[in-house]
Amino acid sequence: MTGQVTRRDFLNGMALAIAAGVAPSHLFAARMGVAPYPPSLTGLRGSQPGSFEVAHALRDGRGYDIDRVAARENVDLVVVGAGISGLAAAWFWRQRRPNARILILDNHADFGGHAVRNEFNIGGRMLLGYGGSESLQSPATLWSEEAKGLLAALAVDIARFETAFDQKLYPSLGLSRGVFFTRDAFGVDRLVTGDPMRMVADDIPPDRMNARAVTDFIADFPLSADGKAKLVSIYTSTRDPLPGLSADDKRALLEKTSYRDWLIGHWSLPAPAADVFYGRTLDFFAVGTDGISASDAFDYGYPGFGGIGLERDDEAKKEMEDPYIHHFPDGNASIARLLVRKLVPGVAPGSTMDDIVTARFDYGRLDVEGAATRLRTDSTVVAVRNRDGGVDLGYVRDGKLERVRAAHCVLACYNMMIPYLTKELGKAQREALASNVKAPLVYVKVAVRNWRPWVERGVHEIANPMGFYSRLKLDYPVSLGDYRFPRSPDEPMVLHLVHVPTLRLTGVDLRTRLRAARAQLYAMPFDTFEASARDELTRMLGPGGFDAERDIAAITVNRWGHGYSYAGSTLDDAEGDDERIPAAARKRVGRIAIANGDAAWGPYAHAAIDEAHRAVGELSAALAKPVKAAR
Repeated sequence: MTGQVTRRDFLNGMALAIAAGVAPSHLFAARMGVAPYPPSLTGLRGSQPGSFEVAHALRDGRGYDIDRVAARENVDLVVVGAGISGLAAAWFWRQRRPNARILILDNHADFGGHAVRNEFNIGGRMLLGYGGSESLQSPATLWSEEAKGLLAALAVDIARFETAFDQKLYPSLGLSRGVFFTRDAFGVDRLVTGDPMRMVADDIPPDRMNARAVTDFIADFPLSADGKAKLVSIYTSTRDPLPGLSADDKRALLEKTSYRDWLIGHWSLPAPAADVFYGRTLDFFAVGTDGISASDAFDYGYPGFGGIGLERDDEAKKEMEDPYIHHFPDGNASIARLLVRKLVPGVAPGSTMDDIVTARFDYGRLDVEGAATRLRTDSTVVAVRNRDGGVDLGYVRDGKLERVRAAHCVLACYNMMIPYLTKELGKAQREALASNVKAPLVYVKVAVRNWRPWVERGVHEIANPMGFYSRLKLDYPVSLGDYRFPRSPDEPMVLHLVHVPTLRLTGVDLRTRLRAARAQLYAMPFDTFEASARDELTRMLGPGGFDAERDIAAITVNRWGHGYSYAGSTLDDAEGDDERIPAAARKRVGRIAIANGDAAWGPYAHAAIDEAHRAVGELSAALAKPVKAAR
């Protein structure tokens, strides 16, 4: 980092040292004589150096002989992964067995998995952001009774968000969405405001978008007259591009046609005009329009299907229609924090969904000897095996191999790692687990001293379809408990920027694209994210309005090499959405059950909770002999 941000990070704590992989957070904090507090760290977080090297070594053939070390602990349940699914599994187990001893292990510096919390202090004011898992998706319609029951037990009142989330703030300031055209792709830098396109999981009501008419909006695009005319048709025409085909044949064709090919091949859209949509799918699908099917684009509201005559997928309709307002100021990190506060008494004050927002957690109490539940971070599991009526598990912490003995185990970690952890799986299950190749994703938080330039440009959110950051926006306006969202443009604000590494490859399947994109992501230094944020924000909001050196107070890069769970691709997967594959992947193996949102092949909090409930239920049904002492 350069300039003011570097000095601030150095003075405020351990961010630069952790970003450089100097030491695990708890060790560095100990050396500094302070208790670790990961939420306040800036710089590189998420899949940061120190969190993945041991797992990559295991993947690349490194062996760990857990028989050479004695078990230090003997517990009833060990949970691998302290994300929402792992924490929910511990909670469900505690409900069934109140006196159980539970150990939760996670390779990251903080708990929560992708539901990570970002804290900033700007001029003495705390600002919050979410570093991953964002919101509760359609809780009234998509959530199971078990998942809703967990929310109720955590004192989460869904109706509370209707007043906590201010849906009127940005519309009342006359702000709209905009699209930024980069000079590299379109020949000129230009921000066009008044975007009328509805978003997937939209938080702005249709009548408050401050949108312009499609014709007026597209007239300002830096495109040819032919390209603009055809774009207007894509938005407004009721022509059926597939006349004479049955509904089933139409759906089959859409499933095997990319959205980009649909626009170019069936609407004759020139390639530069098709680029207007390219990166708009990245945030939700983690792949560009050449990697999602026209069927998915249709289901989730993208234009070009006005006369297709098909019904949208029921679940997609719920995601499109339900207001996207069920959001804590730190995203689903508050769900993780609520769970930890329930599981580890005394770790934080309070008892409500309001007071969790500003509750200060004592990370020194997460892993206390003798506690009923212990949560241990910076610990990478390398071996899990059924043995002698129990489970032996090995993990690496501070470079040292440790062993724990448990009666049962829930693997709530990345499912694609499970074949490397346990050798007891059958071939079909190993292949099913390995096929869940997760999509890389980066959420960058930029804390700024004011957001006046956004108001002056008339936007609260910008799509950047051919840029480094595909989506840039003002944070969701949520106030809960003692936390008050900045309502004045002269107050500090957290910006949300999304980067998804993409490779426009032809002739390769989606899994190969995701692996290549992940390699590209891990090769990017922090400086690339910072420089791109400074550059694109200046070009969009300046000149004159935004000064990166003056306005940026801090930057946190939440890098997830393994982000969204693989959800299948009808473009190139022979199996498509075959439910038999995830069903085979999540089968219980002896006293080892498998959870995480991966087990549902869906990156949603409710899926993670449902899979935790299922995994605990499977183990409970199989409860048998008491665990034997470790050999």
